[in-house]
Amino acid sequence: MSISNNPPNGPAPHLHRLLDEVFVGIEMSTERQDLKEEIRANLIARVAELEASGVDPGAAARRAIDELGDLRDALDLTGPVPDAGASAWAQHQVRPQPAYLLRTVALSVVAAAALAVLVLAATVASIAIGIQMLAVVVLALAAGAGTADALCQETTSNHPMPPGRAAGYGAGTALVLTGLGAAWLWLRSSDLPWLVAAVILALVGIALLAYLGATQTNRHKAWVVRLQASHAEVGDRFTKDPTAAARFGLYTVVTWLVALSAFVALTLTAGWAWSWLALVGGLATMMLMLARMEFRSQP
Repeated sequence: MSISNNPPNGPAPHLHRLLDEVFVGIEMSTERQDLKEEIRANLIARVAELEASGVDPGAAARRAIDELGDLRDALDLTGPVPDAGASAWAQHQVRPQPAYLLRTVALSVVAAAALAVLVLAATVASIAIGIQMLAVVVLALAAGAGTADALCQETTSNHPMPPGRAAGYGAGTALVLTGLGAAWLWLRSSDLPWLVAAVILALVGIALLAYLGATQTNRHKAWVVRLQASHAEVGDRFTKDPTAAARFGLYTVVTWLVALSAFVALTLTAGWAWSWLALVGGLATMMLMLARMEFRSQP
């Protein structure tokens, strides 16, 4: 309720002046201004009650103000202006589910046990190659399951990912890790089938992850989008536009895959003297992409 909505000779002007005095010296924020207007409405209702009981308008206004007590202590108004982002984060914060925490711990224990087998095989113990491959698969599946489970959870800023897409991310993670494990077994045994399996599994996993990343839609919650819009003037382009950051990440992955493939091809054909040019070209391409995406003129 504003001043103009009250009779010019009534208690409202006196009440508004007293309320303004209460907030003198307090740095105002949007939340504090909303609080002040809520207090104003309550005071006007209280003054109306006091006037109806026969109290003088001026005395009613002062009495209503006095009944509020010390707002600075009660509402912590003497401290710094609350950050809108921090308060919104606290209001919308989502706690992880106990069942999810238990599953994460269990998967972590399984993955750690499988990793321990591989470390022992590479250092002091003689473990059959079949057991090592089983450890690789268990480690990859545990990491993939943990990835999918995490993406299915609701977070403070994001909605949960659909189970099918989350499972796709988990499968891609498991494939890439299995491919890396097969490559490690090839380095230890020099058996060509391990190398073939490593390349196929890694490429399929990378392709799956790249597809899912390129087709990923925005899962941000409405309050996050509003907060980002209110702070759009702060930060670089990647901060303002998460989609641009995601595109740059995908372009970087593709660029280095091509550069590494060219590096291997030049090493096997032209020799070490020329193969390093592929890595230099990949780095130069990534820097040019970064400059174009980050510093291009905005409409």
